[in-house]
This record gives sequence, C-alpha cells and structure tokens, in this order.
Amino acid sequence: MEITGRLVADATVRAAGEDKKVTGFRVAVNRTYRSKGERKEETAFVDCTYWRGEGIAPYLTKGMLVQLSGFMTAEPWVSRDGEPMASLRFRTEQIQMLTKSAN
Repeated sequence: MEITGRLVADATVRAAGEDKKVTGFRVAVNRTYRSKGERKEETAFVDCTYWRGEGIAPYLTKGMLVQLSGFMTAEPWVSRDGEPMASLRFRTEQIQMLTKSAN
C-alpha cells in the first residue's frame, strides 16, 4: 500500500527495547471529492513508524512531501479507564522524499 502526504512535524527517534530504535512521524494525507456539486477536501493524519534505521530522521522535516510504501497495523492498548482500545499505524518499508528537506 502507498500513501502520499506532508509531514506535520519533524521525525523523532525513540528506543524500542534495549538494542532497537524506531523513527516515528505523522503524515497529513489530503483527499478531494465532490458532494452535491461542491468541491470538498478532507485531511487524515496517519501515524507512521520506520524500523530500517534511525539515520533518516534528520531528513524527515515538517512540511516535506513524502511517498510511503508499507502496510497498516493495529496496535492494542488499554485506556486510563481500563477500556481496551486500538490505534492504526502505518509500518513504513520505503520512503521516497518528493521535496527537499529543510536541513
């Protein structure tokens, strides 16, 4: 699956266990459609992870347009109230930078 969108903030790197790191970022994906003859636009915000190396993080900066290949995963968690919840996350396998980084 592929998605194309703009980074809403600079990518961050966090530890995922003792010897692994993951790059995380959020992408805004726009969709344009017509409803009753009127042009509408809708934005979805997609949380993404990249496990293939944290060296790319400094190049993934706010406002950059990227095309991502990967797949969606559901991650279960428990709310403060003890309710079971789940969130969707895009597991990125390939990143194509469509605009230059500000760095």
